[in-house]
Amino acid sequence: MAYFDNVGKIQFEGKGSDNPFAFKHYNPQEVVLGKTMEEHLRFAVAYWHTFTGEGSDPFGVGTAVRNWDRYSGMDLAKARVEANFEFLDKINVPYYCFHDRDIAPEGATLQETNKNLDVIVSMLKDNMASSGKKLLWNTANMFTNPRFVFGAATAVNADVYAYAAAQVKKGLEVGKELGAENYVFWGGREGYETLLNTDMALELDNLARFFQMAIAYAKEIGFDAQFLIEPKPKEPTKHQYDFDAATTIAFLQKYGLADKFKLNLEANHATLAGHTFEHEIRVAAINGMLGSLDANQGDLLLGWDTDEFPTDLYSTTLTMFEVIKAGGIGRGGINFDAKVRRGSFEQDDLFLAHIAGMDTYAWGLKAAAKLIEERVLDSIVEERYRSFREGIGADIVSGKATLASLEQYALQNNPIKNESGRQERIKLMINEIIYSV
Repeated sequence: MAYFDNVGKIQFEGKGSDNPFAFKHYNPQEVVLGKTMEEHLRFAVAYWHTFTGEGSDPFGVGTAVRNWDRYSGMDLAKARVEANFEFLDKINVPYYCFHDRDIAPEGATLQETNKNLDVIVSMLKDNMASSGKKLLWNTANMFTNPRFVFGAATAVNADVYAYAAAQVKKGLEVGKELGAENYVFWGGREGYETLLNTDMALELDNLARFFQMAIAYAKEIGFDAQFLIEPKPKEPTKHQYDFDAATTIAFLQKYGLADKFKLNLEANHATLAGHTFEHEIRVAAINGMLGSLDANQGDLLLGWDTDEFPTDLYSTTLTMFEVIKAGGIGRGGINFDAKVRRGSFEQDDLFLAHIAGMDTYAWGLKAAAKLIEERVLDSIVEERYRSFREGIGADIVSGKATLASLEQYALQNNPIKNESGRQERIKLMINEIIYSV
């Protein structure tokens, strides 16, 4: 059955259009720097926010009006599958993502839960075959159920650890069956509240063991997806073990896992860590760890994960600048891990929100391409660091310099002259480019 009867296929109509159900900037086949927009952006819909989100918050029940919510149990799960593929077709998005518990309800036992999952996975597989839509990534929800109160792969209870392992084993099997291009590990409760009752060393060692077992099993079953870890600094636990890109990379390097994983970075998580999204992307990229992106934005006036749809052109421009300079996102994509606001409760708002996010990223892509083509930032950076291309600077970069040689140079007491970084001028130049495309 149809769930979005009053919305047709969303088309590109350009900047002059006043149709709210049309793209003004996202033209999938438009070529930018040698690739189409669709190839650059690889958009994905987040199953959890779009089809299971209810619009609830800590102070009120859900407000979302969804016509599939007249069902319950497995009937509801099946209706959401149908709604998902209708939505993907009409919004013209090639990928989707899910947690295992988004698509099928838990049963009384793990056996019953897996049976429910098998029914829905079969349905997803059939719809993917008929529609051509793909799974960007899947993951396991090991944070909602009370059994995970003290974590999953860092749990204090070995029985919980074993359950989590069984859940991920099933998730890897599901990923293989559906042809997932990536598999994500998000440690929703992999952290601690206080050191007073925590064996941090054991928990981190166990987390590494968990990842090693997952790598071994994926190899055993021939699941060749790219493994991703999604950093988040806090919420729900006070001290998350995957605080940010740098912390996560250090963990992977310590345990010899750096060649097995890349990072799935989220804009709102960067905000919570006190970073910009472009900072996190740059850290991942220079370490060869950029894998995929969760597109959203946070509210700087609120201290939690608000998961708003991205509409900040400055942010998306700098995000896409970093992505292009890094060589793209490869097997990853741009997943809208974003939810409509509680007051945007009508079903059509799902389309309007995704259009806003897709247009904002397409606009940012075009602006970033212009920055790169005109070498605006490259020229500034090259000029700023020119002292390292000649003389004593070239000796430093080449490794020829020693403390003694640098001292000898400094003792010449030549006047040191710094130059302005001109940040304000650079930001204005970026603004001018954003609004010229």
